[in-house]
Amino acid sequence: MNSFQLAGKTRAAMAMLSAQLEEVRSQAEKSLFMPGSAQDVRTGVYAMANIPLPPSAKYRYIAAEAMVIENSGGSNRNETIASLQKLSTALNILEKYGSNLTSSNRPKYWRTVKHNNPVFRATVDAILGGRAVLCLYGYTNQQPDGLSFPDEVIEPDIAKVASVTLEVMSLRMELDMLVKDVHPHPEFFERIIHSLTRKQDDEEVSTDSAAVSPVSDRPWERLSLPMNSLSQPKGLLSLSSLTSAKQTALSTDYCGICRIFPVASHCNTCVQRLCSECDRLYHSPSGRAMHSRVPVAPSRPSKTVSASLATWQCSCTTVNTMQQVLCDTCERPRLAAAAVPTMHEEPQQPSTITEWQCKSCTVVNAGSSVLCEVCERPRLATRPPVTPSRPTPSTAVLLDSQWICQVCTYANHASSLRCEMCDFLRSDPVPSPSKPLPPSPVIDFTPLSIRPKLTPTEDPDLKRQRLMREEGLKLIQLIREGEIKGVSPEEVYTSLRVSGSGSLSGSPCDWVKTELPLRLDEICAIAASFQHSPKPLHSTLFNCAGEESGLEGLKSGAVPLSRAEAKQAWLTAGGDSEKAARQALRDRWAKVKELASLGFTDTAACEEALRQSGGEVRGALVLLQRPLLEPFHKHMWSDEPEQPIDINHPDKQRVCRRLLATYDLPSWGRCELVLSLLRDPAAPYTLEDVVQAVRESHDRDFIRRVLTKECPICLSVFPHSKMQSLTSCQCSVCSGCFKQHFTIAVRDKHIRDMVCPVCWEPDINDPEHLNSYFSTLDIQLRDCLEPDVYELFHKKLTEQALIKDPKFLWCSHCSYGFIYDGDQLKVTCLQCRNSFCAQCKKPWEAQHAGLSCEQFQLWKRENDPEYQRQGLAGYLRDNGITCPNCRFQYALARGGCMHFSCSQCRYQFCSGCNNPFHTTCAVAQCSVTGLHAHHPRDCLFYLRDWEPSRLQALLQKNGVAYNTDTAPGTQTGVCGVIEQKDEGAHQTDSACGAQTQPGQAGLCEKHYREYLVSLINGYSIDPAPLFNFNELLLACRRYQVELARGEGEDDRPYYNRLMKKLLEDVPLGDKVPRKK
Repeated sequence: MNSFQLAGKTRAAMAMLSAQLEEVRSQAEKSLFMPGSAQDVRTGVYAMANIPLPPSAKYRYIAAEAMVIENSGGSNRNETIASLQKLSTALNILEKYGSNLTSSNRPKYWRTVKHNNPVFRATVDAILGGRAVLCLYGYTNQQPDGLSFPDEVIEPDIAKVASVTLEVMSLRMELDMLVKDVHPHPEFFERIIHSLTRKQDDEEVSTDSAAVSPVSDRPWERLSLPMNSLSQPKGLLSLSSLTSAKQTALSTDYCGICRIFPVASHCNTCVQRLCSECDRLYHSPSGRAMHSRVPVAPSRPSKTVSASLATWQCSCTTVNTMQQVLCDTCERPRLAAAAVPTMHEEPQQPSTITEWQCKSCTVVNAGSSVLCEVCERPRLATRPPVTPSRPTPSTAVLLDSQWICQVCTYANHASSLRCEMCDFLRSDPVPSPSKPLPPSPVIDFTPLSIRPKLTPTEDPDLKRQRLMREEGLKLIQLIREGEIKGVSPEEVYTSLRVSGSGSLSGSPCDWVKTELPLRLDEICAIAASFQHSPKPLHSTLFNCAGEESGLEGLKSGAVPLSRAEAKQAWLTAGGDSEKAARQALRDRWAKVKELASLGFTDTAACEEALRQSGGEVRGALVLLQRPLLEPFHKHMWSDEPEQPIDINHPDKQRVCRRLLATYDLPSWGRCELVLSLLRDPAAPYTLEDVVQAVRESHDRDFIRRVLTKECPICLSVFPHSKMQSLTSCQCSVCSGCFKQHFTIAVRDKHIRDMVCPVCWEPDINDPEHLNSYFSTLDIQLRDCLEPDVYELFHKKLTEQALIKDPKFLWCSHCSYGFIYDGDQLKVTCLQCRNSFCAQCKKPWEAQHAGLSCEQFQLWKRENDPEYQRQGLAGYLRDNGITCPNCRFQYALARGGCMHFSCSQCRYQFCSGCNNPFHTTCAVAQCSVTGLHAHHPRDCLFYLRDWEPSRLQALLQKNGVAYNTDTAPGTQTGVCGVIEQKDEGAHQTDSACGAQTQPGQAGLCEKHYREYLVSLINGYSIDPAPLFNFNELLLACRRYQVELARGEGEDDRPYYNRLMKKLLEDVPLGDKVPRKK
């Protein structure tokens, strides 16, 4: 076979081993995710560790070879083994980190690893490469005190963590096997660590084997062998003769080349036992093709064929020798958990590690259990003495009928499958009954005439086990009785030792109730005698505790012990009174020193506090601190007023402490800032103002600006806390100007005049803003105004709300408003006692009784000479202006200006359409600034510009009659319509006085247009059909009607389309008066 063929076969073998490694790895990773599969994980890890591959080829994630080289130190094998043991311990801790991350119930603080952990510093941080493994887990974020996952990582990469954890477990198992000298392939580590090389003769054997054997179990080293030795069968014979006993045992049932697959054939020529694949590769050359090979049937697996016969594996995956009873790592007994099954053994579940360890069988039990889970020994029972077994006449007979438990060494009957003491399953199978052996030849002798009578003697081991079981059951019964009576197990056990020298015949609970108080008093007396003669005690303290200061603290006047201290010392000393007295004094002095370190140097006071608290340091500390807190308590509960803070006090720190405690400032620096501002002679600030400013900011310039605000009304300087502002604007005025402005507004002005005195905001005409504004203003004025002024404000605010009630009526005689709940038309005013109509608001007349308002109005036109004489002027007066907000009626014509302000509620609106006038417009598309209103197209605001003839044409087109003749008896030439006029700062009601025109019913042109528009509004006539082209375009722009003109569209179709769209999309005014 040439070198190329050998290299190819080597690569094939390597690929086969790598494939087997990946298969084992994948199965172990699956087992790692499954709950309750710890045994499968250990089996997979054990299989990974035994695959014959070097560390550089076996481990994919961790740098195993580099970690072993960097952490192996020493000049000889023992020192190197010790360093590898340290590396194995660190890997054990790293394995725990990985197992926690892959567990379904991860710890609470799994995201961080703290460097200050002593276990971490002594293990992981003490080796090279430990933190690199943590980085592979995901701990990549460097913190000041450790490592953590990045903030954006919500969950760890479970798949990667599982792969890294398996490699850590495998490397640790290989190192454990290497330390125990049971590694199946130690040459991998000896090649990289030369100090691990064995004795000289072993080196020679291994060197010869490597040089001669063409079937070395390191296929990657075959290329370095001499080519002429590959075809020599004798070399194979020498290899077989030089192989150690362990290697022979390993190759008995497994292939001699790969050490993995079972033997399929035996070559008689080269004396090799090979698997099918290795047999095909090895005997493929022509020189070996004629070798005589015999097929080998697969042998039944036995428990003695594995190299791990001399080892056992603990549940913590540590490999130990068979001579070791306890595990080196966790100190658990060998049979507490099943070892890694070498062939087909049934794995056992590991025991639970909790709080206390049995002293008899070393099994760890739960802290709440009184008995051991395995041997049922009580928690306080000591380890039984081992009685040497002596051969007795009956021992030989009993060996055939009994079997010894490997856990608790109890002798059981041969037919039982479980131990009667610990209930542990029998490890060896029950022997089947066999045929009796033929009697062996014996020498004949003359029998004695009298046979001596043999007294049956009990086996000492059986007797010891019987007594141990009986005493344990009695102790368990006593402990349970003590729990019912309130006696702890420690008291029961100690009382048994004291009262009966370990005998269980008496009742320890009764002894604790009756004799223990006397014993505790005796201990207190012994301690008192030690205190009065301190020399022997001082020597004891010095010898036991190494403290030379014990003599100074224990004087003749020391405080005696309490029963609680004596009881604790009695339990610690195991019932010895003198030892308990000395222990109590040592504990007392240690606690006195602890209290002295906290600042309480009075020894007598400390001892008295310890006596009263029963020896508890926390309780003694409370008693010692109570007198110190007495002045503080008196100050807290005192009724005396707090003295003001003296800013000029020489003790600056005292003033800062007062400021910090009184005003709750955020820091000490803010207190010093307050003090510096107050001590500035050029800035006369008050303490409260400075504290308020310092709470908002620590910037000195900002604080000075806050403390020097200028009022825009009186132009005086005030701090920010003395300024007031409304929620509707950003203006700020001083408290004095604020109070004065609203006092005058409430007393002398209308409720709608109560706005900001600087910017006159908000717009009261907006009802939404009005409600929210007055609700917040009420809170501000409550503490600002005088009680009588605030009451007047509430009265006006109530009247403002009553105006909006539908049942609210204004008297047409005296302008008094009230709520009317009746259903009759005639209403009598409560103020002036005059009557008026509740519907038409006209003064009540006798002719109105029994007639509706329309019928009464018609009757007046036909029968009242005065009404007829007034003509259309009376008509316009009867159809005057009604406030849409408070429904107060004005017998006035609308006149020229459409902006009307109600004298009752100060509501500003258009007299033609009743829409409000405002400065803040709610229409999104409106670009008009200042006071304005939005009018519909049928409002008098637009129609007053039409000529009377055009308005008459619109009425004629819709069939509505109108008047053109002057009424008889009416004054001619002058218009007598009453309207509101502005005269300086006041508004007065007077006759129009304008010149009348013929054909306009005795009215001026302005009021005649108003008369015609009232008819148009009364009959809801749309003036749009009379719009010309420009008026139509202007109306469409005003009401946001689309003006897009089609391509090639003529004027007439375009006009008709716009007219139709305007009539359909823009309705008439909904608030326009529609009185006929």
